[in-house]
Parts: sequence; C-alpha cells; structure tokens
Amino acid sequence: MAEDSDLERTEQPTSKRIERAREDGDVPRSREMATCVLLLVGGSTIWMFTGPLVTSLNRILVSVLTFEREQAYDPALLFASLSGHFIEIAQSLIPIAFLMLLAAVASPLILGGWLFNTKGLMPKISRLSPISGVARMFSLNSLVDLGKAIAKTLLVGTIAWMVMRSHIEAVLGLGVESLKTSTSHAAQLLWSSFITMACALIFIAILDVPYQIWSYTRKLKMTRQDVKQENKESEGDPHIKGKIRAMQRAMARRRMMSNVPTADVVVTNPTHYAVALKYTEGRMGAPQVVAKGTGAVAARIREVALENKVALLEAPPLARALHFHTEIGEEIPESLYTAVAEVLAYVFQLRAYNKQGGVRPGTPENLNVPKELDPLYKNNAAEQPRAAS
Repeated sequence: MAEDSDLERTEQPTSKRIERAREDGDVPRSREMATCVLLLVGGSTIWMFTGPLVTSLNRILVSVLTFEREQAYDPALLFASLSGHFIEIAQSLIPIAFLMLLAAVASPLILGGWLFNTKGLMPKISRLSPISGVARMFSLNSLVDLGKAIAKTLLVGTIAWMVMRSHIEAVLGLGVESLKTSTSHAAQLLWSSFITMACALIFIAILDVPYQIWSYTRKLKMTRQDVKQENKESEGDPHIKGKIRAMQRAMARRRMMSNVPTADVVVTNPTHYAVALKYTEGRMGAPQVVAKGTGAVAARIREVALENKVALLEAPPLARALHFHTEIGEEIPESLYTAVAEVLAYVFQLRAYNKQGGVRPGTPENLNVPKELDPLYKNNAAEQPRAAS
C-alpha cells in the first residue's frame, strides 16, 4: 500500500519540473480565449476601417465596370487594368490584415507567454499508436473539448437567434431603402450582430482559462519519489556532499597548519585546546588567531609548533576563551588584550633570553581572563543553582 501511494501523483509540480516542461514546449494554452480575442479584434478592426474601406471598394468597383472600348478588344490592356485594381484592393485591406495577424499571434500568448521551441515539431512515434489514439479520444480533455463545442454551439446559436429576431424588422426594411443607405444600415446590423455573438464567447473563455491552468498543473503533478529524485539531483548525493565537506575541512586544516610556524606563541589547555597567536607591530591593530583546534587537531598544532620552535604556554582559561570567542584570522577581543599582552611580553623576553642569555623570564600566571569569557566557568555557574535546587 505504501508503494502504491508513492506512485500516485499527489505532489505539486516544482519550479524545475515546470521549467523542464517549458523547455519541451509544453505550456498552458486556451484556444477559446485566443478565438474570442481574435474575433473581437477582427470585428472591431473591420468596423474602424468600414468607412475608408467601403469608399475605396466603391471607387474600385466603379473603375472596374468603366473601361474604354480598346480594353474590351485587347485582353492585355484589360488584364493590366484589373491587376492595378487588385493591388489597390490589397492596399486597402493591409491595415485590417496587419491587425488581424497581430491579434492571431498575440492572443495565444496571453496564457503561457512567449515560447519558441522546435521540439514540438519533431515527430513522435507514440502519436501513431492506435491504442494511444483511442485513449486520447476518451480522455478527460476530449470530453471537456466536446462539452465546450456543444456549449459554444448552443450559446452562439441561441444568441444568434435572439439577435436575428430582434432585428428582423430592420432587415426586412433594407429592401425599401436606397442603395447607399441600405448598405450602411446592413453593415451596422452585421457588425452589431457579429460583436454580440463574439462577446458570447467571453463566457466560454472565462471558464476555459482556469480549467487549462488546472489541467496543466494536474498533468505535471509528481509522485513523492519524483520529488525525492529531483531534490537529490538538485542538491547532490548526501554521501558525495559529505566527502566534499570532509575534503574541504582537510584542505582548510592543512592551510591552518601552514600558518602555525609563523605564530609567536601557542596557548594550550594543555591537552584539549590549542590556539596559535601572531602579532606584527605596525601591521596589526591587535594579535590575531592564525590557528586553533581541539583534541587531535590541538595535538597536531602543538607538534607543528614544537617542530618549528614556536613557544608553547599552558594557560587553560585563556586558551578556552580564545577558542570560543575568536575565529581564525580575527583579532582577539578587547577584553583579552591585557592577558595576551602579558603572554606576548613573556614570549619576546624569552626570545631575547635564548639569544643573549641573562635572567630567564618567569612564566606568566593568573592571567586576567574575564570569567564571562571562560566557558568552563559559565558551565560551573549554571550547574550550581541546579545542585542547590
């Protein structure tokens, strides 16, 4: 049962899934909305250019029916005259054709946006399968398309009947009007009837757009296994990521160890913590931590320090405070200036003693380390109220 539930497409499509579908040319489209917009734009365009178009066509018609006697007996002259008239007709229709072409291209882009992809042009053998064809015939989309076709037929047919019934007297009256008046009146009747029926398709488009979005999202839904696989592909295999992080830590540790020989002193706990400090007068505002670590890393820091004759100093509170409150490459906190200054003074005096002899400096003790910076003191202070309770 668990396996069956995992195979169900219950998860919403991820952004990567949607982007992959878009790359394949699969985006939501609404043919009903495109058809509605195209018809409305076409009807409005024809109405806008009715006056100039009728005037131009009337002039061309008069010119076509009026010709010289020579043209009647010379087919070449008659053909040349007709060719010129055809060019005039085409020029008169150019604005309408341009706006119709613009509407035909832009209307499908309202839902789904612009997409140019050649994958949809590639032939697919699966489309030739009779079984797949029968399945598509009885699919939910086919039933919805059938329902929309029936609804459009009923809706547009009903509205067309109502429009014709309301204008029947005006249509019958065209026969008693003059040619110019009846032509203008007929154009108005046709345009108003056309726009009324085209507006009826807005209702179908309003219902079709949400359905297309829902159908598109439903088609791209994913199983839980798909989501897990996509996350694994996006984020990478956890085992490989763990190995990469381990390699990065090892590289960072090697870089840190290479800084230990340049340190002035290594402050130890003495076994749990080790912090290497460096100070260059004139270049640094305060001493910096060049390396730090605990456990095995701390032991390695001490070994590298001994190999390179870097001074070691056991100061457990200071080592703990430096480790917990300073990162590698950062300057020490101001509250530790006094304690670190005593340590560095001891180190510089010890160097002078090793070179020149004299009186060996004493190891600094009771360094001034604020108790709030020592994690051991804070833990003990937190445990005492529990013991008292």
